[in-house]
Amino acid sequence: MRFRFIEDRRADYPVTILCDVLGVSPAGYYAWRSREESQRSAANRDLVDDIKRVHRDTSGRYGSPRIHAELKAQGRGVSVSGASFHVGPGLWTGLEA
Repeated sequence: MRFRFIEDRRADYPVTILCDVLGVSPAGYYAWRSREESQRSAANRDLVDDIKRVHRDTSGRYGSPRIHAELKAQGRGVSVSGASFHVGPGLWTGLEA
């Protein structure tokens, strides 16, 4: 999370200052930038994309239980709690775009 925060704001502030404020080393940040995306991160990103697609296709009428059922019907292996986690309150606000 800290490195993502730095990445998102590095155009506005120097990386060294952001690293100092967040208590991480610039070397650690640059090492993070050079790494490939983890399998879990990629899977979570794909899941969120699928959730957004189902939400959009149903005009925002489906909550996490129905989204879970829809994804399961499509052969997407996700638990109810997994769908609920990714559908949490913070995600709904970003789905409108």
